[in-house]
Amino acid sequence: MGLPLHPLVIHFTVVAVPLLALAGIVYAFVPGLRGRIGWIAVLLAIVTPLTVLVSKLAGDAFRARIQHKNLASPEIFAKIDAHRALGTTTLYWTIGLGVAVLLLVLLRNQARAVSIALSVVTVVLALISVWYVYRTGDAGAKIVWSQY
Repeated sequence: MGLPLHPLVIHFTVVAVPLLALAGIVYAFVPGLRGRIGWIAVLLAIVTPLTVLVSKLAGDAFRARIQHKNLASPEIFAKIDAHRALGTTTLYWTIGLGVAVLLLVLLRNQARAVSIALSVVTVVLALISVWYVYRTGDAGAKIVWSQY
Protein backbone atom coordinates (compact mmCIF):
# COMPACT_ATOMS: atom_id res chain seq x y z
CA MET A 1 0.00 0.00 0.00
CA GLY A 2 3.04 2.25 -0.28
CA LEU A 3 3.58 2.70 3.45
CA PRO A 4 7.16 2.32 4.66
CA LEU A 5 7.60 -0.50 7.16
CA HIS A 6 9.71 1.51 9.59
CA PRO A 7 6.97 3.73 11.08
CA LEU A 8 4.81 0.64 11.56
CA VAL A 9 7.30 -1.66 13.31
CA ILE A 10 8.90 0.92 15.58
CA HIS A 11 5.76 1.04 17.68
CA PHE A 12 6.17 -2.61 18.60
CA THR A 13 9.82 -1.95 19.44
CA VAL A 14 8.92 0.97 21.68
CA VAL A 15 6.61 -1.32 23.65
CA ALA A 16 8.66 -4.54 23.54
CA VAL A 17 11.95 -3.18 24.89
CA PRO A 18 10.44 -1.77 28.11
CA LEU A 19 8.42 -4.98 28.52
CA LEU A 20 11.60 -7.06 28.20
CA ALA A 21 13.32 -4.76 30.70
CA LEU A 22 10.41 -5.09 33.13
CA ALA A 23 10.21 -8.87 32.71
CA GLY A 24 13.95 -9.20 33.33
CA ILE A 25 13.87 -7.02 36.44
CA VAL A 26 10.80 -8.75 37.87
CA TYR A 27 12.30 -12.17 37.15
CA ALA A 28 15.53 -11.13 38.85
CA PHE A 29 14.02 -9.64 42.00
CA VAL A 30 10.61 -11.26 42.56
CA PRO A 31 11.29 -14.99 42.97
CA GLY A 32 7.64 -15.73 43.65
CA LEU A 33 6.69 -14.69 40.11
CA ARG A 34 9.44 -16.55 38.29
CA GLY A 35 7.26 -19.56 37.54
CA ARG A 36 4.59 -17.33 36.02
CA ILE A 37 6.73 -14.98 33.96
CA GLY A 38 9.67 -17.18 32.98
CA TRP A 39 8.18 -18.14 29.64
CA ILE A 40 7.18 -14.51 28.95
CA ALA A 41 10.72 -13.36 29.75
CA VAL A 42 12.18 -15.98 27.39
CA LEU A 43 9.74 -15.09 24.61
CA LEU A 44 10.47 -11.37 24.98
CA ALA A 45 14.23 -12.04 25.16
CA ILE A 46 14.05 -13.72 21.76
CA VAL A 47 11.44 -11.58 19.99
CA THR A 48 12.47 -8.12 21.20
CA PRO A 49 16.00 -8.00 19.71
CA LEU A 50 14.54 -9.35 16.45
CA THR A 51 11.97 -6.58 16.49
CA VAL A 52 14.65 -3.96 17.06
CA LEU A 53 16.64 -5.48 14.19
CA VAL A 54 13.62 -5.32 11.87
CA SER A 55 13.04 -1.70 12.91
CA LYS A 56 16.68 -0.88 12.19
CA LEU A 57 16.69 -2.60 8.79
CA ALA A 58 13.38 -1.00 7.84
CA GLY A 59 14.78 2.39 8.87
CA ASP A 60 17.85 1.84 6.73
CA ALA A 61 15.63 0.95 3.77
CA PHE A 62 13.42 3.98 4.43
CA ARG A 63 16.49 6.25 4.47
CA ALA A 64 17.72 4.75 1.18
CA ARG A 65 14.28 5.31 -0.36
CA ILE A 66 14.25 8.94 0.75
CA GLN A 67 17.78 9.44 -0.55
CA HIS A 68 17.04 7.72 -3.87
CA LYS A 69 14.02 9.97 -4.46
CA ASN A 70 15.94 13.01 -3.17
CA LEU A 71 13.19 13.84 -0.68
CA ALA A 72 15.25 15.45 2.09
CA SER A 73 17.82 18.15 2.63
CA PRO A 74 21.37 17.50 3.85
CA GLU A 75 20.34 18.86 7.26
CA ILE A 76 17.54 16.29 7.52
CA PHE A 77 19.91 13.51 6.43
CA ALA A 78 22.31 14.53 9.21
CA LYS A 79 19.45 14.15 11.71
CA ILE A 80 18.41 10.85 10.14
CA ASP A 81 21.97 9.56 10.41
CA ALA A 82 22.14 10.56 14.10
CA HIS A 83 18.82 8.76 14.65
CA ARG A 84 20.18 5.77 12.75
CA ALA A 85 23.30 5.63 14.95
CA LEU A 86 21.10 5.67 18.05
CA GLY A 87 19.05 2.83 16.54
CA THR A 88 22.20 0.78 16.03
CA THR A 89 23.23 1.39 19.63
CA THR A 90 19.74 0.44 20.79
CA LEU A 91 20.02 -2.82 18.87
CA TYR A 92 23.31 -3.75 20.56
CA TRP A 93 22.06 -2.96 24.08
CA THR A 94 18.81 -4.83 23.46
CA ILE A 95 20.66 -7.90 22.23
CA GLY A 96 22.73 -7.76 25.42
CA LEU A 97 19.57 -7.46 27.51
CA GLY A 98 17.98 -10.38 25.69
CA VAL A 99 21.03 -12.56 26.31
CA ALA A 100 21.15 -11.51 29.98
CA VAL A 101 17.47 -12.35 30.50
CA LEU A 102 17.89 -15.72 28.78
CA LEU A 103 20.89 -16.52 30.97
CA LEU A 104 19.00 -15.37 34.07
CA VAL A 105 16.16 -17.78 33.29
CA LEU A 106 18.31 -20.67 32.09
CA LEU A 107 20.81 -20.43 34.95
CA ARG A 108 18.25 -19.84 37.71
CA ASN A 109 19.53 -22.76 39.80
CA GLN A 110 23.17 -21.67 39.87
CA ALA A 111 25.12 -20.36 42.84
CA ARG A 112 23.80 -17.26 44.57
CA ALA A 113 26.76 -15.18 43.35
CA VAL A 114 25.96 -16.06 39.72
CA SER A 115 22.30 -15.17 40.25
CA ILE A 116 23.19 -11.83 41.84
CA ALA A 117 25.67 -10.97 39.11
CA LEU A 118 23.17 -11.81 36.36
CA SER A 119 20.48 -9.83 38.15
CA VAL A 120 22.70 -6.75 38.38
CA VAL A 121 23.76 -7.08 34.74
CA THR A 122 20.11 -7.46 33.71
CA VAL A 123 19.07 -4.31 35.57
CA VAL A 124 21.92 -2.28 34.10
CA LEU A 125 21.21 -3.50 30.57
CA ALA A 126 17.47 -2.94 31.07
CA LEU A 127 17.99 0.68 32.10
CA ILE A 128 20.42 1.38 29.27
CA SER A 129 18.18 -0.31 26.68
CA VAL A 130 15.11 1.64 27.74
CA TRP A 131 17.13 4.87 27.75
CA TYR A 132 18.34 4.24 24.19
CA VAL A 133 14.85 3.35 22.97
CA TYR A 134 13.70 6.67 24.39
CA ARG A 135 16.59 8.61 22.83
CA THR A 136 16.18 6.92 19.47
CA GLY A 137 12.43 7.46 19.41
CA ASP A 138 12.78 11.06 20.50
CA ALA A 139 15.32 11.75 17.75
CA GLY A 140 13.04 10.14 15.17
CA ALA A 141 9.98 12.02 16.40
CA LYS A 142 11.85 15.32 16.23
CA ILE A 143 12.75 14.64 12.60
CA VAL A 144 9.14 13.95 11.69
CA TRP A 145 7.40 16.54 13.82
CA SER A 146 9.91 19.42 14.01
CA GLN A 147 8.29 21.21 11.09
CA TYR A 148 4.94 21.49 12.89
